[in-house]
Amino acid sequence: MGEHSREHLSRKDSIWIQTGREGQELDAGSATGKSLGVFTSGGDSQGMNSAARAVVRMGSFLGCKVYYIKEGYQGMVDGGDHIIEASWASSSGIMQKGGTVIGSARCADFRQREGRLKAAKNLIDKNITNLVVIGGDGSLTGANLFRQEWNSLLDELKATDRITDEQRKSCSSINIVGMVGSIDNDFCGTDMTIGTDSALHRIIESVDSISTTASSHQRAFVLEVMGRHCGYLALVAALATEADWVLIPECPPDKGWEKTLCEKLSAEREMGLRLNIVIIAEGAIDIEGNPITANMVKDLITNELKYDTRVTVLGHVQRGGKPTAFDRILGARMGAEAVLALMDAKPDTPACVVSLDGNQTVRVPLMECVERTKSVQEAMNKKNFQEAVRLRGKSFQNNLATYLRLSKLRPPKVMCDPTGQVCSSGKKLAVMNIGAPACGANAAVRSFVRFALTKGYTVLGIHDSFDGLLYGDMTQIVDPVKPIGWTDVHGWTCQGGSLLGTKKCTAARYGLDKVAEKLKEHDISGLLIIGGFEAYHSALQMTEARSKYDAFCIPMVVIPCTISNNVPGTDFSLGADTALNEIADICDRIKQSATGTKRRVFIVEVMGGYCGYLATMAGLAGGADAAYIYEDPFNITNLRDDVIHLKNKIIQLGVQRGLILRNENANANYTTDFIHQMFSEEGKGSFTCRKNVLGHMQQGGVPSPFDRNYGTKMASKAVDYMITKVEENTTEDGKIKSCTKDSAVLLGMCRRQLLFTPLEELREITDFEKRLPKQQWWLSLVRPLLRIMTKHSNETYRADAILTNVDLEDDDNA
Repeated sequence: MGEHSREHLSRKDSIWIQTGREGQELDAGSATGKSLGVFTSGGDSQGMNSAARAVVRMGSFLGCKVYYIKEGYQGMVDGGDHIIEASWASSSGIMQKGGTVIGSARCADFRQREGRLKAAKNLIDKNITNLVVIGGDGSLTGANLFRQEWNSLLDELKATDRITDEQRKSCSSINIVGMVGSIDNDFCGTDMTIGTDSALHRIIESVDSISTTASSHQRAFVLEVMGRHCGYLALVAALATEADWVLIPECPPDKGWEKTLCEKLSAEREMGLRLNIVIIAEGAIDIEGNPITANMVKDLITNELKYDTRVTVLGHVQRGGKPTAFDRILGARMGAEAVLALMDAKPDTPACVVSLDGNQTVRVPLMECVERTKSVQEAMNKKNFQEAVRLRGKSFQNNLATYLRLSKLRPPKVMCDPTGQVCSSGKKLAVMNIGAPACGANAAVRSFVRFALTKGYTVLGIHDSFDGLLYGDMTQIVDPVKPIGWTDVHGWTCQGGSLLGTKKCTAARYGLDKVAEKLKEHDISGLLIIGGFEAYHSALQMTEARSKYDAFCIPMVVIPCTISNNVPGTDFSLGADTALNEIADICDRIKQSATGTKRRVFIVEVMGGYCGYLATMAGLAGGADAAYIYEDPFNITNLRDDVIHLKNKIIQLGVQRGLILRNENANANYTTDFIHQMFSEEGKGSFTCRKNVLGHMQQGGVPSPFDRNYGTKMASKAVDYMITKVEENTTEDGKIKSCTKDSAVLLGMCRRQLLFTPLEELREITDFEKRLPKQQWWLSLVRPLLRIMTKHSNETYRADAILTNVDLEDDDNA
């Protein structure tokens, strides 16, 4: 499968993985003369349109003739107007739409050989020998069967004179590449399927909404979510909403679960909680394999506890609505890679699936993934549930273990009392926020507190950053440095902002001597800092001062949490996903405002400091025509070229709206006002121009499912790492002396791994003046794709991508 192929032992256990070509050089028109078709099949999912759009535009960029095959396999069988050539204009304005604009249908005809004969004839008539399939495992299996039968189908068509000798030769082989479009996330071989993130958004929006009415009336709610025989949606939704109980098919409850459930719900009411949430997967079963339904759980709670209990079956609401920024970007990246995989394929190349592994798009053998997916169901049929959970992968196992630990009513009695003040280790860890507020910080604090308590460590919450630590008596908070108990963090996962309070000044600004004195005074054995660049810089300042102050010789971990995503050592920061969704949503509304007002271009300024991550990613998610950022210098000629580009699109393609994003510090002279005025003047007669500065609304909102669970996961790993370092560096007199560079680290996701990187190493790759990493992954991978997707035809798909060897994988990919 290529020099980068290695064997994985995770969710992709024994599945060969080939690194894709994302970010590598590829020139326009390099595949002129080839034809390919794209279709969606099976159940629809949000993000399919983004994937189809990317296939059309990357194919067109390479010089291919691209066809839409409408209504899935049924359209392939019926032919005629169901197979139409796609154009740039026909793929415009579809990215933000849910479902699939080219239609999807179940097709009984394709299951019969005669149906596949008709499909082959229709493809040959259009000279289509490359297919992109967007669907679930059933759709992908059907495509592989079609490929295996291709030669025999052609022979039969030739024997019955339905095709010519020339057609038989020119279409002698067919290549298949799949993308998994499914809200269930039940496909082995990819970390996320297209549509899963959007479905989680629908579920969590529903749970958050239901929680308010449930609390008002002291009700219990039982929510049934989709997923067929996969409990991923139910499990992750339970984690993200702090549900009281979850029922999934891979891990059925033990005998007597009914009594355990009622006891837990009753105990929570006695503790003062006003509502109960139970989430159940539609395929939930008991240990004997008998179905457990939402109504059964509702009747149980009503009869045993006499609670006012309601059932909500979310149903197809989960499939609906517009796709999230994550699914739009995922669809775009996968769609582009699918075309590249087809162009690389030879007649004997096995069908593959483009999947996501950590933060990389990779190619995996289609049928190996399908067989692994089927083996999960086989394990459940045999009631081998432990094996079923293992086959779901390490991430699924971690999610399950995390939920079981965090959802308990209190920490183990042998470890801590519920207040968190009396713990078995006798040591104290501390947590604080530094920097601008960002969603996901509260989820991380909750996870850190509860995991630390289960291990016997007291957790001190430091309110208002260094203000609270140093000047507690002068703040309005009573006792700003105090232990946090188990129930103190109940409900924190769902809330945005920073409940601990946060400030943007670094440790050096306050005085390192004062900070060291207070850390010593509170006898802190380990420190977790959750925040942005200021958090990283403060931790580095304290690390560099260890030779002067023993109080800094403790394990310190930084979890990046900033919408700007400008902290070195990680691909993703907490809060960036929520901000991207806010920006994408606002851009959708801005573009919609031009409905009926023809030919309008919007200039939108987004935050990020000097980091162009938000502008670039929001540009890809929002279908922007350009994104101006500091890292990619531009001049007046570039601006003029973009005006001409927009005029040509509007006049020649009939596109009615344009979108330009600008990072707030992209250029000191080419400001948002300047660009607006220039586009307004140069666009006269072709379009009008409006500007919007989004401002602090990008920091607000409800945390996205990704940020909730990413924060939960990162903090749990931080606890384990920190406690390990505390125990390794405890002296005989009980003091902590930890001065090695691996005891002051930043935890981040780097491509395919979660890594603890020493702060001293990160110093060398940091631009402190501009508050930026010197290298950023998205510059080489996403920027060229953004230009291609917006018809900048002279763009070379080129990047200096640093390909991570797959055998370095951390099985705990986010």
